[in-house]
Amino acid sequence: MPASDPPVTQALPAGEAPTTQAPLDSPFRIGDVEIANRVLLAPLAGIGNWFVRLQARRHGAGLAVSEMVSSFALHHGNRRTLDELLVIHPEEHPVSIQLFGHDPEVMRSGAAIAARAGADLIDLNMGCPVRKVCRTGAGAALLSDPELAVAVAEAAREGSGLPVTVKLRSGLEPGDRSGLELAERLADAGVAAIGFHPRPAAIQHAGDPDYAVVRELTRRVEIPVIVSGGLRSAELARTAYRESGADAVMVARGALGNPWIFGQLCGSRSAPPRRDEVVAELLWIIDRAEEHLGPDRAAPYLRKFYPWYLEMLGAPRRAREPFQRAETLDEARRLVAESSPLALAA
Repeated sequence: MPASDPPVTQALPAGEAPTTQAPLDSPFRIGDVEIANRVLLAPLAGIGNWFVRLQARRHGAGLAVSEMVSSFALHHGNRRTLDELLVIHPEEHPVSIQLFGHDPEVMRSGAAIAARAGADLIDLNMGCPVRKVCRTGAGAALLSDPELAVAVAEAAREGSGLPVTVKLRSGLEPGDRSGLELAERLADAGVAAIGFHPRPAAIQHAGDPDYAVVRELTRRVEIPVIVSGGLRSAELARTAYRESGADAVMVARGALGNPWIFGQLCGSRSAPPRRDEVVAELLWIIDRAEEHLGPDRAAPYLRKFYPWYLEMLGAPRRAREPFQRAETLDEARRLVAESSPLALAA
């Protein structure tokens, strides 16, 4: 088994003593929940259901966070939300359910429902830059109303009885640092950890993350700070961890089709996956999607997954197009067989 990275001594600005950063494979705590290591799966909208989270945990993630779940949908008993988005597999604990919303009383109710479903942690999305979320006053819109944001977080904690974490952006527009100020207020209000994406909401995923802002936040609060944004590879995630001085990393797009990134970051794996491993993992995903959604709904749902795995296989573009036309899971499985290592090498 490859050795994990040793502790890193961080150089800080003049006048501040250097600190030693824990290795990524070491445990840490969020409230009273112990996390086995410091490599987390970020919430992935429309993707992070139970089997994607379970996959991350199988490959070494210390914690996986669900896709965004509407507190209003939970509060009003939306069946699809309750029956699909709140499904938790017994083997994925500890698990965090991410909620979004702007109404404290509705959030109190939604967090209580998530806790009854088996969540170990509640995460609140106060950083989503998508317009349809912000128009409701949720997501990154809460950066402009810190008093409401704190009330929402307090309601989630009171309703669930669980540790509450919050995912933030650094601000709304370039140069805006409202995320830092809100993070401090949330920490003072009893939030157990902050997930921090150091880009302003206005630019979404464009430009380079400013990890120096994360480092500043780690000096301002005494709760764990989890860095996200720009972690598309194990190398970039290690760089972000080192430059930000964060307590953990949260991988999002870097895990799409590449769950092996968690083992690479935790030191249990050094080599990239073999082609037969990628094929087996894609077939596992197809099976779990069928289990979750049934064959008719799983077939179109999986079209977003195929390009990620085919890219890992090095498949040419002409091999990817038939997957997008596949109307049944049997057809998709046949295409995977044809994209096997032997077929690709022919």
